[in-house]
This record gives sequence, structure tokens and C-alpha cells, in this order.
Amino acid sequence: MSGDHDENRGTDENRGTGNRGAEETPGDGIRGTARGTAPVPLSVLDLVTVGAGHTASEAVRTAVGIARTAERRGFHRYWVAEHHSMPGVASSSPAVLLAHLAAHTDRIRLGSGGVMLPNHAPLVIAEQFGTLEAMAPGRVDLGLGRAPGTDGATAAALRRTERLHEGADEFPQQLAELTRFLDDDFPDGHPYSRIHAVPGPVQATSPGGVQSPHRPPLWLLGSSGFSAQLAGRLGLPFAFAHHFSAANTIPALDLYRESFRPSAVLDEPYALIGVAALAAEDEKAAYRQVLTGALSMIRLRTGRPGLVPSPEEAEAHTFSEMERDFVGSWLSNIIHGTPDAVRDGLDALAKRTGADELMITANAHGGDVRLRSYELIADAYGLPEA
Repeated sequence: MSGDHDENRGTDENRGTGNRGAEETPGDGIRGTARGTAPVPLSVLDLVTVGAGHTASEAVRTAVGIARTAERRGFHRYWVAEHHSMPGVASSSPAVLLAHLAAHTDRIRLGSGGVMLPNHAPLVIAEQFGTLEAMAPGRVDLGLGRAPGTDGATAAALRRTERLHEGADEFPQQLAELTRFLDDDFPDGHPYSRIHAVPGPVQATSPGGVQSPHRPPLWLLGSSGFSAQLAGRLGLPFAFAHHFSAANTIPALDLYRESFRPSAVLDEPYALIGVAALAAEDEKAAYRQVLTGALSMIRLRTGRPGLVPSPEEAEAHTFSEMERDFVGSWLSNIIHGTPDAVRDGLDALAKRTGADELMITANAHGGDVRLRSYELIADAYGLPEA
């Protein structure tokens, strides 16, 4: 790391909410509002999945439909996640997807859940998200992870190095560098002091400049304790991947809260958790859909990634004993069933973890099924139509 000063500096103000005055409180643009009967704000994590028999173009059109549905029904934010070399996941370039989604939405917060910082030069990320902020002022989030979002060989191709451990080990330094590019505040004498991320704050300080100095709030993402502790020390919001690391959820959230130091960004901890949930008209229909995701994950984890199989293919698959054990374990962490059952499951999870926000990911073969699931969950909570 580059020293305690960089590590603990956080951000000078919350810049994620557009042109606002200094009288507004820390955390604006981070904290959501619970709507209807939901216990906490509800948001969406979309992996932009591609099912067998469908194209990436169809998956992107579904992503637009989900984002617009989420906006209409009062979900707080919509995030996409960086993945690579996975045929069934079309979200390899979050910034490009978010630009497209910004053109098709008006109010919902859009962001990355996340961009894998070790895969990119910090200046590039600062430029990309500064551009997104210019496209959708005041509603862009920058969530950052330290995993590669893929296998080791693909990560090596992305990073042009075989020494992959360095990317994760250097995460605090990379984060400090990215923050300085976003804030445009490298100290005099630093090699990057004359380099500026554009669009960005430098435009406000240029002669005649009227560019907003605000910028997307930073979130740290994680599935273990490393990012939880770092987010707490920096006073940043934290997002935990409960949907694939459920056993670590409560320990990581406890570590985040115990480590938290108030900052100019947040005066108290704010943690969301990613939750796999799918609602359908009846329990059997929901099970048929989530089984497709389980089979897709089996193939991914055994080195055979592909498109998300159809329900018919998943039902016809002969699962080995080991695969059946995996399916049972995997599905136990997915809240699925009727809308009322999913609502009850989400309520119980929010109570058990104390999460400040639930970010729902609905993975299934068909885009229409995922769209319908978000509508059903919104109905179950009585979320108002915009």
C-alpha cells in the first residue's frame, strides 16, 4: 500500500449525486429508501445472462427491460458485474452496458457490482465513470472488486501478466490511485500530478469551467473479510456477495461494522448484500427456472462454461450424486417460489443479517422469466408504479 494517508483518506465529499449544495448530508446517493412494505431498499444486480437459443443482443434488450422495470417499480439501483470468458454472461464491459442503460432510463441509480480493479488501469476506470457521470449526472455508482471475474488464464490475458497475485495484493494502492484520479488531487511532485481524468473535476477549475465536481461514490465489493475491513476503515459503503458466499455474510458484515470509521462519505456503516431470488406464479415453476442456473454453475465450476441451459435441458440432465449434492447446497441459498414465499424469505434474510439494502439477482434461462420475477416481487411488497 502507498501509506496510511492514502489508505484512510476516503473521499473528500460524497460526489455521487449530481450538482448539490454543501448543506446536504453525507451518504446522499448511497442510502436508499424502503418502499411499500419492503424492510429495506430493494435493488437489482443483473448478470445479463444469455440462455441457450438466445443471443447476446437479446440479453442486452432484456437488461434494458429489467432496468426500466426496476425504475418504474421503485427499486433503488441497478448494477451489472464484470465477468469474462463466460458464454452465458454478457457483462464483460460494465461501462459500455451502463452507457446504454443510461440512455434508456431517467432516475434509477446505475452502477457496477462491480468493476474488477486489478484488471484495469485506475486512470481508465476514472475516465470511463467520469464519462458515465456526464451522461447520467448524479446517478452513477462505482463498485469495485479485487477478484479477476474469471479464470486464471483469462485474467492473465486481461492483465498481460502471469503474476496474478499482485493484482489483489496491490488493491489498496490501486484504490488510492483511482480515488486521486477521481478527485484530481495528486500532490505536487507526484508523477501523476499533471495528469487528469476527463471528464472530471479539472474541468471545473479550468478557466470558464462549469463542469460539476461531483463524481460517482465508491463502493467496495467482497465475498470475504478483506474488502469488508478495508471499506470499514475508509468509511465507504460495502456490498457483500451473499448470493455465492452465504456462509461468510454475517462474519463479513460484522467485520465491516466493527472496522467502520466515519468519513466525509458516510457517518455510519451502510451495507447491501447481493441475494439470489426468483419468484414465479407457483413453486414448481420457480424450481424449474432456478435449476437451470444450478446446472450452469456446475458446468462453470467443472471447466465447461456455456450458455444457460433451458428448463427442459436441466430437467432431462442426469445428475451424479456429487452434482445432486451441489444442487441441493446451491439452491438452499436461492430464495425461490411464489411471490409471498420470496417476500418472506427476503424479510427473514434482512432481519438475520441487518443489511441496509437487498440487491436481488434473478438468474434463469429466459429474460421474460427474470422480468416477471421482478414484477412479482414488486407486487408482493406493494411497490408503487411510477
